[in-house]
Amino acid sequence: MPAPDPPVYRFTLRVYWEDTDAGGVVFYANYLKFFERARTEWLRSLGHQQEQMRTNDGVMFVVTDTAVRYLRPARLDDLLDVTVHVKHAGRAQLTLAQQAWRRAETGAEMVAEGTIRIGCVDAGTFRPARIPTSVCNSLSPSLA
Repeated sequence: MPAPDPPVYRFTLRVYWEDTDAGGVVFYANYLKFFERARTEWLRSLGHQQEQMRTNDGVMFVVTDTAVRYLRPARLDDLLDVTVHVKHAGRAQLTLAQQAWRRAETGAEMVAEGTIRIGCVDAGTFRPARIPTSVCNSLSPSLA
């Protein structure tokens, strides 16, 4: 029997002036920042703080590849739910599906989606390193 998919993590944020362009629309590159915040809080929710991984385990995650599709504009004051879902977990990298959803009175609508690949690297040399066992265990016991 295959292992169940890990649950989707959801992080909520508000769109501020600093996130928008002159037209009050979220600047396209800021979705990468929103995705980064959600990934950081997702790891924290699993019990892993990135600074502690760097200092205690000598490793850190770096983004190695991104692909983002922009579907609808998010605007000033919108409330967004940004999700994180593990699509693939390897020994030294994770591929994550992320989405940004605008909350609306008529329901949520997706405004952007992306696939982000993060690699685990040695914090000193930036060479590929194994993802710590504790992180793998929190994703799925079969990944350790």
